Amino acid sequence: MCLLTFLPPGATPDIAALENGARVNRDGHGFAVVTDTGILVGRGMDAEQVIDDFIAVRSRNPDRPALFHSRYATHGAVSIDNCHPFRLGRDHRTVLAHNGILPRRVQPAPYDPRSDTRIAAETYLPREPFGSYDTVRGRRCLESWLGSSKLVLLTVDPSFAENAYVFNESAGIWEAGIWYSNPGYRPAATFGLLRSRAWLYVCEGCGDVDFSRRGRYCGRCGWCFHCANVFPHCDCSGRSSTPAVALRRSGIR
Repeated sequence: MCLLTFLPPGATPDIAALENGARVNRDGHGFAVVTDTGILVGRGMDAEQVIDDFIAVRSRNPDRPALFHSRYATHGAVSIDNCHPFRLGRDHRTVLAHNGILPRRVQPAPYDPRSDTRIAAETYLPREPFGSYDTVRGRRCLESWLGSSKLVLLTVDPSFAENAYVFNESAGIWEAGIWYSNPGYRPAATFGLLRSRAWLYVCEGCGDVDFSRRGRYCGRCGWCFHCANVFPHCDCSGRSSTPAVALRRSGIR
């Protein structure tokens, strides 16, 4: 399901929460911290090392926004190249990270090793298809396109009004002054649930747990347990009845 964490200026990282998220989402980790001179970005496959690096960088820049991301791969190769955050186009002044599954427009073609978020960051969103993110219309259009996904953008580009933007913020969780994209930062009880067959009832789109679910769709966000796409982008018609999430968890997919 990935875990995206946003820290506004002055917020101190919760190391335990970052470790909890990394324990469940093991396919790569990364961070970005706004500084006085730009944006410092770190990425890697070793959660402990990346978290340590993030804490060190954040401690030197506590009064600017920052983000941390732990990836659960749904599209693209499991590699450092697909670890969030990504530059917006070729602009080193702006980066973004995302939690969820993006529309088909930016999903990789066969043999394309890039993730959907990487494709969106490199080729789609730099064109500003929804207009300026500083306008109400631009923000609403982007959030509508994201569906149940969440996205954090950090920038030092002076053409932006702010240094940080959280899109679909209301779909996440604020706790102790830090924003999390889903409940994946929570401790042992939730992690134990994910390790059992109960994960069949955990939506990877929004993190909701519903043991009474009857159909293949999450009752909260519409995420499909069979094809792992967000409503209305379900494409599992005619496919095997075995849920895609089950195939991924068993290592088949």
